[in-house]
Amino acid sequence: MIDLAIIGSGPAGLSAAVYAARYLMDFEIYGQLPGGYVSEAHEIGNYLGFPNVTGAELTSSFLKHLESLDVRIQNYLVKGIRKENGYFSIHFDEKEEMARNVLLCLGTQRNKLDVPGESEFLGKGVSYCATCDAFFYRNKTVAVIGGSDSAVSAAIYLSDVASKVYLIYRKKELRAEPVWIKRAKSNSKIEIIYKTNIKSIEGENFVEKITLDKEYEGSNELSVNGIFIEVGSAPSTAIYKPLGVKTEDGGLIVVDSAQKTSVNGIWAAGDITTGSNKLRQVITAAAEGAIAIHDIYQTIKKSKK
Repeated sequence: MIDLAIIGSGPAGLSAAVYAARYLMDFEIYGQLPGGYVSEAHEIGNYLGFPNVTGAELTSSFLKHLESLDVRIQNYLVKGIRKENGYFSIHFDEKEEMARNVLLCLGTQRNKLDVPGESEFLGKGVSYCATCDAFFYRNKTVAVIGGSDSAVSAAIYLSDVASKVYLIYRKKELRAEPVWIKRAKSNSKIEIIYKTNIKSIEGENFVEKITLDKEYEGSNELSVNGIFIEVGSAPSTAIYKPLGVKTEDGGLIVVDSAQKTSVNGIWAAGDITTGSNKLRQVITAAAEGAIAIHDIYQTIKKSKK
């Protein structure tokens, strides 16, 4: 049995692992995508000390830090967690681990549009990762759906490859950082369509067009070769809901100032929590991981006296 299981290897989990290693704690970190969705970002410009870095580069720096502390991420998918006799049984595909405490750093899952054609054309013109798939749309026309940082930055990234980028948002103003909005509006390849939703994605073997819920320049259809869906993300509650942790706002785990949840022995950090005024950023996720470990360390230390 270990003192602590860190579940998740995004910025919160990786930061937690660094602090746990430096506190010489008895722990393991489990995760299958080091860096989480951050690793797919084409540009990060607001992480202190890295004025302009790709997600892959920043993740690589994180992992080198862990390696310097002899921390190895256990590449297992957590299937479930049960509390038994005051301890936690963590279930994987082929094994289980017992832990006295758990830190949940699971991150979130990408939201879908849930429109006709979305699932049918996945990998055939529908994508959730511009960094992964932009290459396939060189000199083609694409649409990005959403108005957040991820959507606007994806549109900017795609404009370096595609001949035309439609940025389609359901509200009247983009909600990305002002610097992203300024870059998008000044980019001649990006055309922003406000107050519009996607009704369907259509084509034969690959995406050929999308239909809109209102006319744009005299038509309800736009001819596109690809559509990148960036409409936010939400917690995947299947792992922690059976544990009875208190949640709000669609599954966000309620935490206190020390990242404690409502269940004794469980802490949470990163995008799945109500912490940091719900600001979902790499720097706040990393900070929450550090805060959680500090409190867990103090809790374990007191319990062993």
